[in-house]
Amino acid sequence: MIEHNTEIKPADGAMATFITHPETNGPHPVILFLMDAPGKREELHDMARRISATGYYVMLPNLYYRDAPSFTVHREDPGSREYMFSLMAKLTNALVAADAAAMIEQATSDSAADASRVGVTGYCMSGPFALWIAAEFPEVVKSAASIHGVRLAVDAEDSPHTRAADMAGEILVMSAEHDDYVDRAHYDRLVASFEGAGTKVHCEWVEEAHHGFVFPERALFHKVAAERHWELLHALFERTLKA
Repeated sequence: MIEHNTEIKPADGAMATFITHPETNGPHPVILFLMDAPGKREELHDMARRISATGYYVMLPNLYYRDAPSFTVHREDPGSREYMFSLMAKLTNALVAADAAAMIEQATSDSAADASRVGVTGYCMSGPFALWIAAEFPEVVKSAASIHGVRLAVDAEDSPHTRAADMAGEILVMSAEHDDYVDRAHYDRLVASFEGAGTKVHCEWVEEAHHGFVFPERALFHKVAAERHWELLHALFERTLKA
């Protein structure tokens, strides 16, 4: 496997990005791996490696680069958590879509990447970003996943559910039964939007799981649900990016 750290330069600054991909048999489809609120960290690097090992060019950026060149929350420090929330509040679907455009452009210049075939996966705060990117770049984004994503179907002009009809790629959504950010009514509203738009989608309401169930370093890690996520994610990318 090849991996390296680089800086991608959208209009707003320098975005530190971890890239990993197989050494041979390229070019590989591109996966934009969008971080959750606690920041770009080794736990996510390992998840990116797990995806790339199956034949993908994975890009994991620091989405907070406009305000912090690097950030990882210290959960025991209330000040660190407050700073995390302030960083998170500054991100919008439009800003992250601009970052995605820069990543896709960067990938086009790397012979190991095939930027005509792009998948996106987002976790927690990045769940809506993944869906928005699918709507913004339907010609290249063949699939997108929101895993315990937040603000997916809210009363806002940039709510992802309003753009269900713009998502040409296949969508995966997994929401946890015990999630303070997405209750069943929220989830059902999103599903109804997909159904009304005719979006190709698979949605799962994950019983017994809590928000953040994917991450092994979280206290609420749910191994069965996490492995189900990997099963569905790998199948989604295999089906849409390699067929």
